[in-house]
Amino acid sequence: MLIKNTSTTSGFTLLEVMIAMMIFSIGMLGLAGIQATAVQNNNTAYQRTIAMQQSYNMSDLIRSSANFDGFIDPSFDEITTAVGTAPSPNCFLDVNDDITKCTTSEMAAFNIYHWKKRLAGKQGLPSGRGKVTRDGDTYEIIIMWDEKRNGATNEDCGTTALKCYKLQIQV
Repeated sequence: MLIKNTSTTSGFTLLEVMIAMMIFSIGMLGLAGIQATAVQNNNTAYQRTIAMQQSYNMSDLIRSSANFDGFIDPSFDEITTAVGTAPSPNCFLDVNDDITKCTTSEMAAFNIYHWKKRLAGKQGLPSGRGKVTRDGDTYEIIIMWDEKRNGATNEDCGTTALKCYKLQIQV
C-alpha cells in the first residue's frame, strides 16, 4: 500500500531571508548616501544665502552713507578683507535727540567693522571675509568663504577651494 504524504511546507528558508536582508541593506545604504548629499547641498545653499544677504547688506550701507548731495563716504571706496580694530563704542545714533554722536567716517568705520565681523562670526561663513572696490560710480562687493572647509586662505576667486559671491551696484 502506498502512503501519501499530505504535509506541505510553508514559510521561508534561511537562504531566502538572508537574500531579502541583503537587498534591504543595500537599499538603506543608498538612502543614507542620498541623505548625506541632501545635507551637504542644504549647507551649500545656506552659505550662499548668507553671502548674498551680506553683499546686499553692504550695498545698503553704501547707499545709506550718502549725504544730501549724494556724496558717499570715501571709507567705502576700498575695503580690504582684514577685520582691523574695533571702532569707538561711542559711535551711535541717539534716538532721543535724533542726532548721530559721531562723524560720517566714524559711522562708516563702525558699519564696515561689524559687517566684517558678521561675515566671519559664528552664524557667518567658514573663513568668511569680504571686500569692496570702487570704479567710478560702480561698487563691486565680493564675499569669499571656504565652502569645503579645507583651510583656503587666499583671496583668489578662481580657485576651486574658495567660493565667491560678487555683486556690482551703481550709485
